[in-house]
Amino acid sequence: MNRLKKSGFTMFTVLLSSMLILSGCGTKSEEQPGAEPAKQEVKYTVKHSMGETPIEGTPKRVVVLTNEGTEALLSMGVKPVGAVKSWTGDPWYAHIKSEMEGVQVVGDESQPNLEAIAALKPDLILGNKMRQEKVYEQLKAIAPTVFSEDLRGNWKINYKLYAEALNKKDEGDKQLAAWDKRIAEFKEKAGDKLKTEVSMVRFMAGKTRLYLNNTFSGIIFKELGLARPAAQNKEDFVAEIGKERMPEMEGDIMFYFTYDTGNGEGTKTEQEWMNDNLFKNLNVVKAGKAHRVDDAIWNTAGGIKAANLLLDDLSTYILK
Repeated sequence: MNRLKKSGFTMFTVLLSSMLILSGCGTKSEEQPGAEPAKQEVKYTVKHSMGETPIEGTPKRVVVLTNEGTEALLSMGVKPVGAVKSWTGDPWYAHIKSEMEGVQVVGDESQPNLEAIAALKPDLILGNKMRQEKVYEQLKAIAPTVFSEDLRGNWKINYKLYAEALNKKDEGDKQLAAWDKRIAEFKEKAGDKLKTEVSMVRFMAGKTRLYLNNTFSGIIFKELGLARPAAQNKEDFVAEIGKERMPEMEGDIMFYFTYDTGNGEGTKTEQEWMNDNLFKNLNVVKAGKAHRVDDAIWNTAGGIKAANLLLDDLSTYILK
C-alpha cells in the first residue's frame, strides 16, 4: 500500500509541476515587452464648406457625389461602394470604367439618390456644396459627410480635402507631388514653346464657348505657364460666342471638344461650326493646328486622372 501511495504521490507531483510550468510559459508570453498592443481606432475632425465633421476609424465604405471626387478616390487606391454617374458614358467615363466595376450608381451630381446611398450603409459621404447643399442635412443623417466648396476652382484644393477625409493624407501628398514633378518636367522640356498661344473651344447643344483661365484646363495652362490668345486670356470661366465672334477662336494651336449626352445635339453644333467658311478660314485651322480632344478629359471629369491625361495630350501636341 505504501508503495502505491508513494507512486500516486509522485505522479501527482509531476502533473502539478507540468501545469505550473505551462502556466508560467503562458504568463510570460502574455507579458512579453515586445508584444504589440491592440490598435485603437483613429479619430479625427475634418473642417469643410458646411462645418466640421468628426470621423471615427479610417473609412472603408465611401460614397462619392462628384466626378472629380471619384477620380480622387481611385487615385488613392480607394474604390467607392457608390458614386454618381459620369456626365457622359454608360455609366462611367471611358478612362475610369475599368476601375469602377461593381460600383453602385447613386444618381447624378445634380440629383443624388438618397435611398440608394442609405442602402449602401456608407461610413463616409463626400459631396460638394455647389451641387448638393440642399440635401446636406439628409446626407449627414446617413453617415459622416464632408463637402468641398465648389467645382470651378483649382482641383487640387478639393483633392487635399478628400485625402484628409479618407485619412489618406500621405497618399494624397504623394500623388500631388507626382503631379508637380510632371508640371516641372513639362516646363523644362517646353522652353520657348510655352509662348505658344493655346485656344480652347467647346461645342455644346445649341451653343459654342471659349474656355478661359478659370476653367479646369485653363488652370492647368496657368500652372504650366502656357500663353493664351488675348481674347481668351481672362480671369473668368467661359465666354459664350456667336459665329460673328469666331475670330476670337484664333491661336497658335486650338483644342476643341464637344459635350454630347448621346442625342447628337452637341455633335450637330460642332459640325455646323466646322463646316462654316469663317471657321475653315481661321489661320489655326488652315495651318492644321486645330485638334479635337476628349471633352471628359479636358473639361467634364475635372479630376486628377483627367488632369494627367490632359497633360499627356499637351505633351503630344506641344512637345513633339
